[in-house]
Amino acid sequence: MKTLNKETQSQIIPRKALEILQNGNSRFVNNLKANRNLLEQVNETSEGQWPFAIVLSCIDSRTSAELIFDQGLGDIFSVRIAGNIVNTDILGSMEFACKVAGSKLIVVLGHTKCGAVKGACDHVEMGNLTELLSKLQPAVYAERETQDNDKRNSKNPAFVENVSAINVRRTVKSIIERSFIIEQMVENGEIGVVGAMYDVETGKVEFYKDVEFIRDEQNKEFSVAELRH
Repeated sequence: MKTLNKETQSQIIPRKALEILQNGNSRFVNNLKANRNLLEQVNETSEGQWPFAIVLSCIDSRTSAELIFDQGLGDIFSVRIAGNIVNTDILGSMEFACKVAGSKLIVVLGHTKCGAVKGACDHVEMGNLTELLSKLQPAVYAERETQDNDKRNSKNPAFVENVSAINVRRTVKSIIERSFIIEQMVENGEIGVVGAMYDVETGKVEFYKDVEFIRDEQNKEFSVAELRH
């Protein structure tokens, strides 16, 4: 598979970027890696990079975006932080990736059995981790399916996965709400923002259609204004 350059990156639209990641995950699940010469890619990206997407994922050792989506050197930006939360520094990185470096898609990638989410569900407090987990707490309180208070903890797998999914959706919307640059680029159809969940048992990524913000021929009526309601 060829290394991305400025010309090939410019030809990728947000919807195509999503398809590339979906196809890459399909290869990963079926243990069919694309043929790449990584050393050649090192040489070809030595003077610059033109990634087509930026993926925000957890630090979990099982969730390397490059592996999960079967991508090579120079293909994607990868931002990793426990609980795949968003903060000002991460927003700035996303703005750089899209506005400056030309990436066409932002993906918020959660994963099943997330340790950070479990910690937030149990209201863990420990050093600097306390502040990080506090950013996951809104997703914990937003989970309404589990009514029994005795089951609103990490011992309940269903509760944990519900919170993880809510966190991804909240993060996608937060990115657009907190970054005027990203909001405008989405409105203009220059980039897309999507949420997804990686299953650590199967290796499969599920993309959430309800938080897929891609303005193109398939979605002419789309507007991020719906986030304001």
